[in-house]
Amino acid sequence: MTLPDSPNIPDMSARAASTGAASTGAASAAPTTKGGARQDAAERNLATERSLGAEKVTLGYDARRIVENLSLDVPQGKITVLVGPNACGKSTLLKGFARLLTPSAGQVVLDGQNINSMPSTQVAKVLGLLPQTPIAPDSITVSDLVSRGRYPHQSWLRSSTAHDDQIVDEAMAAAGVLELAGRRVDELSGGQRQRVWIAMALAQQTDILLLDEPTTYLDIAYQIEVLDLLMDLNRTRGTTIVMVLHELSLACRYADYLVAMNSGRIVAAGEPSDVVSAELVREVFGIESLVVPDPISGTPSIVPFSRHHRPVAGD
Repeated sequence: MTLPDSPNIPDMSARAASTGAASTGAASAAPTTKGGARQDAAERNLATERSLGAEKVTLGYDARRIVENLSLDVPQGKITVLVGPNACGKSTLLKGFARLLTPSAGQVVLDGQNINSMPSTQVAKVLGLLPQTPIAPDSITVSDLVSRGRYPHQSWLRSSTAHDDQIVDEAMAAAGVLELAGRRVDELSGGQRQRVWIAMALAQQTDILLLDEPTTYLDIAYQIEVLDLLMDLNRTRGTTIVMVLHELSLACRYADYLVAMNSGRIVAAGEPSDVVSAELVREVFGIESLVVPDPISGTPSIVPFSRHHRPVAGD
């Protein structure tokens, strides 16, 4: 993906920088077919699509297995969202895709190669990651941290260029943190820090982007803004996105491909409207719910029951 060539990103950047706040009604300029379905990749001028998948992988920590014998082909040029209860293996699988965990069995395959056998610099040019709890170096400024996203594209003999600086500025503007460029990251709120990390991931300009709970710490306005930004990247540049989300209704709204996990296995996978039902929510999350069409997007929206809020008898 290349932010400078993406027509949607500068528009969003200008809006975020000028208002200092996100809009919950951000509309994508990307073309859609009737009914909101995305146009085929052949009809969009997309970046080169990359392949990523897991082949019978077993992942865990020390002797504890979290994911076992799991296979998944990530759809190219699409948004894939992993959902499921806490400790079901979502983040563990994402770490396997990012090469932060080495499978004890099976392999993660990037562009036809075992990712663990590839040079780190080669992987970093193709695959970007926003982990769940990133840690910034002490006293680093926002612009310096975002600039680190350019490291995979630089050599020991070549430092930052004007082109790199432009990409960093546009990434910060797109994430709504350009006005914070000179601030220290450790002085920022949790939501501001999260958007700085998102800017760093954007500055890396990879064809595949992995994000573990990218809306953590964000209020609802910035949650929508960040998810709209990711959708813009996908629609305009063909960026393959894999992310973990907890809010199931938002996951259904933004996912092309939804992967529901429980106990380290895939329970169901496919388009949200094809796989999400009250039965699936019961099996995966252990709760009763109503699944109704989202009045905005038409995708499944989940209304959970609780002890104090249940349907009135006879309804």
